[in-house]
Amino acid sequence: MGALLIVAAAVTWGTTGATMKLVAAGSPMSPLLVGLLRVGFAAPCLWLAARWLAGPVRLPEREDRGRVLVAGLAMGAFQACYFWGVAKTSVAVGSLIAICSAPLLITLLAALFLGERIDRLTWAALLIGITGTVLLTAGPHGLSGLPPGFGTGVMLALAAGLAYAVYAVSVKSLVHRVPPLTIAALTFSVAALSLLPSLLFEWPVADARAWALLAYLGVVPTAAAYIIYMIGLRTTRVTVSGVLTLAEPLTATTLGVLFFGDRLGLIGAVGAMLLISAVLSLTTRR
Repeated sequence: MGALLIVAAAVTWGTTGATMKLVAAGSPMSPLLVGLLRVGFAAPCLWLAARWLAGPVRLPEREDRGRVLVAGLAMGAFQACYFWGVAKTSVAVGSLIAICSAPLLITLLAALFLGERIDRLTWAALLIGITGTVLLTAGPHGLSGLPPGFGTGVMLALAAGLAYAVYAVSVKSLVHRVPPLTIAALTFSVAALSLLPSLLFEWPVADARAWALLAYLGVVPTAAAYIIYMIGLRTTRVTVSGVLTLAEPLTATTLGVLFFGDRLGLIGAVGAMLLISAVLSLTTRR
């Protein structure tokens, strides 16, 4: 049952990029504002869930508040970079690069800041992941024929992966002292506050369908998915959960190809396979 919950969470996460594309079709809002509304809808849901499942929500000790702040700012940066990256590339390419680069970058940051050792097999996985990213970026265009803004979108997707890696490393030492849902409620609130200044330059304008999609984005693939993922993790080994969450990039890529006309091409498909295999090798070894 736990494994099915984790897969369900990963599949709903994988709908994020596609939902953003649908929102853009019915609203002139920038990806930055979409990111704000996503965490804005999610934060109160996570506060309610934390209160219901973990009891009264308490602020962490003073020495941990800096980590919560860094993690929240990183989550806000992830929203902005991810949605801009998808907007400038495609659902398939942007999602694959952002989602799959995160665990690879987590490995590097953990070695730099947590003292975790990188062995030969891990270095091999990192090199395979880098190669896969380059091939995926080339895709059907070739590196010399990328459309305008595509390269910028790839860099934004990589920045999203880095931001999520910073989030993961920042909260790693917190999970032993603070309930995970409390961490999520606090960090998503910080993320929403960090993106709030975007309202000074742009105000939400959307039709009823776009608002419904934004509510779905914040409640289902964000708040609800995180809650059921944590419940599933109680009865599932971490190594197994890492493999199961690969359903996220696979879902995003499938939706992009089937419904948004995304094309990977033979080179891009090989790159996607290399990128996923690199992540798979890391998660199975852990």
